[in-house]
Amino acid sequence: MEKEGTVALSTAGAGYAWPVPIRFFGQLISFVFHPLFIPSYIATFIIYVDPYAFAGMTDKARLFKLISVIFSTAFLPLFSVALMKQLGFIQSIYLRSQKDRIIPYIVCMIFYFWAWYVSRNLHDSPSLVAMLLAVFLSCIAGMMANIYYKISMHGIAAGVLLVLFTWMAFNGMFLPGFWLAAAMFVTGLICTARFIVSDHSSFEIYSGLLVGALCQLVSLGIAV
Repeated sequence: MEKEGTVALSTAGAGYAWPVPIRFFGQLISFVFHPLFIPSYIATFIIYVDPYAFAGMTDKARLFKLISVIFSTAFLPLFSVALMKQLGFIQSIYLRSQKDRIIPYIVCMIFYFWAWYVSRNLHDSPSLVAMLLAVFLSCIAGMMANIYYKISMHGIAAGVLLVLFTWMAFNGMFLPGFWLAAAMFVTGLICTARFIVSDHSSFEIYSGLLVGALCQLVSLGIAV
């Protein structure tokens, strides 16, 4: 019998009963830092915080740039997943099974490719172009890995975030202090949250982190 106020864990730590407040924390972090939201957060940072990325651009132009990224990398994929659920192509919007993830991966790949292609042709900041390319590449890698096991999409997004911020910090985009530490902290939060509330194994989470990191490294080599 489980103690009152706890819920059984179905992750790599199966058998341990996390207290409800901790599971709520894990669910909250998993939602706030959902893989579909990470590109929007990074784009917001690059557009509004990075002093060199869009220097000289008007506030209206910056806002339009951010909206275009959010529309392509967050709104369209979310709308597509919701539509797939309504049409019966997937069983759950949470994409808990490998089968459910196949079509969303393909659809997101198209949106991410378009976002990167437009950004590259508009000669946007190298950091923004590299991030969008990494998101596209990591979607391909995630779909390939999904054939064999349910790789953590949260882990992939966290890997992209961490490597990009590390690269920006050590290439003078900002002082390697607070923002880099914040990126490391968020990466740790995301992975910890997935251990708490998901059914992912440690291999699925860590391999996702590695895949995202490698895709970001490759994209930096191509786009920068």
